[in-house]
Amino acid sequence: MKKEEASRTAEFNALFRAIESSQKPGNKRLFDDPLAHGFLEKTKWAFLLSQLPLIGRLIPMFIDWNWPGVRTSAIGRTCWIDEQLRFSLNNKNIRQVVILGAGYDSRAYRISGMSRTRIFEIDHPNTLAVKVKRLKDLLGSIPENVSFVNTDFDREDFVPLLEKYGFDRLIPTFFLWEGVMHYLTSDAVDKTLRSITSLSAPGSCLVFTYIHCGLLDGTDKFGNTGRVPSTLKKSGEIWTFGLRPEELQSFLAKRGFSLVTDVGSLEYRARYLGASGKHLKGFEFYRVALAKI
Repeated sequence: MKKEEASRTAEFNALFRAIESSQKPGNKRLFDDPLAHGFLEKTKWAFLLSQLPLIGRLIPMFIDWNWPGVRTSAIGRTCWIDEQLRFSLNNKNIRQVVILGAGYDSRAYRISGMSRTRIFEIDHPNTLAVKVKRLKDLLGSIPENVSFVNTDFDREDFVPLLEKYGFDRLIPTFFLWEGVMHYLTSDAVDKTLRSITSLSAPGSCLVFTYIHCGLLDGTDKFGNTGRVPSTLKKSGEIWTFGLRPEELQSFLAKRGFSLVTDVGSLEYRARYLGASGKHLKGFEFYRVALAKI
């Protein structure tokens, strides 16, 4: 993230959700995020073009050609995470939700059952400042059950800040850490995971995304990444941390977690977008996992 700017990757993901949400209901639309378009600034032109007859169909194709797998992976993991969150809210007595690196995530305002929970959105002050302003424009006011916590995961301990805003260690909590881990140092990842463990009541869980470290050290090949590396470099948001799937269970166990499931982007894209097709190209190194305390 560039100094004094909100996260560019947060806006990219909002763009992908906005385009998907503008599709016709039913089989063509995988989810509805009515707020996503309101977070767009530098990419708003792409969304507006996507709404036009005929030419609108070319926008997702253009994105997929330049950044293979980025859009479809984001859509697929949105569906997967939404599913885990809904299940936890309905079946696991979850009464608190903590979104670490919240970006322009709008689950607090679009997922059924979230209005009955205490929600904490944690992110860098630059991103949260923009988000709060946009939400006020979109909603009129911020729901009383939502708190925004400013922090920098690489430099600050978010635990005392979270408790300052009323977080209760005795309540089962759903922690969501989407699209953040791979931008941090190994020390920051370790500290964050141990902090989550220290905060968690029995029944709490964590959903997080990560990338295969073989992409970072060059020991594994994952096909064409297109303009993804150059786009990240320009935005000032560089991938720095990864994990090997076969080592994830022991990695989590050392930090107080039990791995429940670990899903690769090919698997979750096939589940929601179809078992074959161009949507399975690219971003094979991206994964999402569910762990319990």
